[in-house]
Amino acid sequence: MARQLLLKHGLSKYNNAPMLDSSILRSGDKGRILVIDQTRGDLSISLGGAKPESFTEMLALARQENPEATIYVKTHPEVSSGRKGGHLCHIRNDLRTVLLNKPINPFSLLVEMDRVYVVTSTMGFEALLAGKPVTVLGLPWYAGWGVTDDRQSCARRGARRTVDELFAAAYIHYARYLNPTTAEIGTIFDGIDWLATQREAYHKLYGTDGAGRIIGVGLRRWKRASLAPLLSPNRRQTLFVPDARAARNLLLKAGDKIIWWGNEAPLGVTELADESGAGTMCMEDGFIRSVGLGSDLIAPLSLVLDGQGLYFDPRRPSDLETLLATIEFSEEERERARNLRNLIAAQGISKYNMEPRAPAEWTGQDRRVLFVPGQVEDDASIRFGCSDVRTNHDLLRATREAAPDAFIVYKPHPDVLSGNRKGRLPLTKARKWADHIENRLSVISCIEACDEVHTMTSLSGFDALLREKSVVTYGQPFYAGWGLTLDKCRDGAGLKRRQRWLTLDELVAGTLLRYPLYWDPDLKGYTSCEAMVHRVVNTRYALENNGMLDKLRAGYVRRQWRKLRVLAKACLALPF
Repeated sequence: MARQLLLKHGLSKYNNAPMLDSSILRSGDKGRILVIDQTRGDLSISLGGAKPESFTEMLALARQENPEATIYVKTHPEVSSGRKGGHLCHIRNDLRTVLLNKPINPFSLLVEMDRVYVVTSTMGFEALLAGKPVTVLGLPWYAGWGVTDDRQSCARRGARRTVDELFAAAYIHYARYLNPTTAEIGTIFDGIDWLATQREAYHKLYGTDGAGRIIGVGLRRWKRASLAPLLSPNRRQTLFVPDARAARNLLLKAGDKIIWWGNEAPLGVTELADESGAGTMCMEDGFIRSVGLGSDLIAPLSLVLDGQGLYFDPRRPSDLETLLATIEFSEEERERARNLRNLIAAQGISKYNMEPRAPAEWTGQDRRVLFVPGQVEDDASIRFGCSDVRTNHDLLRATREAAPDAFIVYKPHPDVLSGNRKGRLPLTKARKWADHIENRLSVISCIEACDEVHTMTSLSGFDALLREKSVVTYGQPFYAGWGLTLDKCRDGAGLKRRQRWLTLDELVAGTLLRYPLYWDPDLKGYTSCEAMVHRVVNTRYALENNGMLDKLRAGYVRRQWRKLRVLAKACLALPF
């Protein structure tokens, strides 16, 4: 299983090289032979019974034994980067020889070769994993067991071993692994998952060839500071500019990506992308964001990057909608999603994770309990996804009309309560329709205590689905229209597009496992949703224990002071 995963993800010793550009291969080849160079001074050469001259001997042997084939000579990654010297760097291209002196993912290269020659390079074993015949001039650890064409012998190695047995011995029994997300002893699968996650995110940002750039347009300085680590596994390839005019000066090309915050492209960006061939992506916070509010400048731990349109704007498809409409989810993904939502429900996880979680003191007195989460009324999901019901007042009234005998609980949005955003509903008006106004408990506590959630487009509706509650929508949130909710706005364009019925686990797999990027600021790498949930739980627990969580919920003046500190830090951190 581990061997297959390495091949599937193309994981090698070094994993920062782009996939093979097939244009470097000659179309008229009668055969392709790969000769692997190594760095000068590599101890595996001398300790493996070889010498520097072995490399020229290997090249001559490859030419002699394969007279009709083209010889491809691959330099070592550290030679390509200029940090070390090699043995065959002087080779010139000719009718039968091609020098590959730029980084290339090993497995993407190996699959194109007919035979591989090495001295002691571990890439020889990777060639065996890829099913290629390997000729070995030295005595690396995998030679002498009957799976390689050996030009030296080792009396100690008399047993015959298969490639799978060698793989198990070296990669599973001999090696030790650290689980990057827990900092505990792990397995090879933990390492594979971590590396595969980094590569997938890197390809999404920079393309499979790694040659693209990320050009952030119109981002505020504090947002640049919080997003720069998440967007910049390669800082030299990530640039921030104030507007499209400044972006034009960067001489954009195909493979570059222009990104911006929100669903509306800055002025001139669309035209610039069309002219240059650059791609475009809009950004928004992920669904499990942080411990603290985004409007208080708390940096996000997850992000969505969408090449079509963001998930909250139903006027046009998003990558999430397309994914949910087309992807066939595996049983493994569905099981992982089921375990994830159980974890989220057990730990009381939401988007902001800053409100106290406790049992509700109110009771429906044998009446059906409906929870109505308030929203920010100028939120794009309401402006673009709602028609008849567009305000918190309208939502409460519609809920009461739909369920005149129910016990209705209304909770204002935390950004509205904090004074950061629009949507405050006077209590006298709210009490006309609601039986209880909740200002203390978390959204999650309210969801756990209710029978049904009524919402325009709030993420709380998705939180309720995660906890297997009934959900009624009055707008077109991303989770509506898939057969899991009762939707009142059936004439909406977004809901009309969604013609597929999903299971809850399929919705969760697409929304939380496939769509966002998750970032670990300590490891400075991309991580899984499950790891991010554990991080949020641990952070919240630590803040609760030292009294800092209450300060995140503190008054307006304290929040503004925290914002000033964040902005000052951003100004010092970024020169642009």
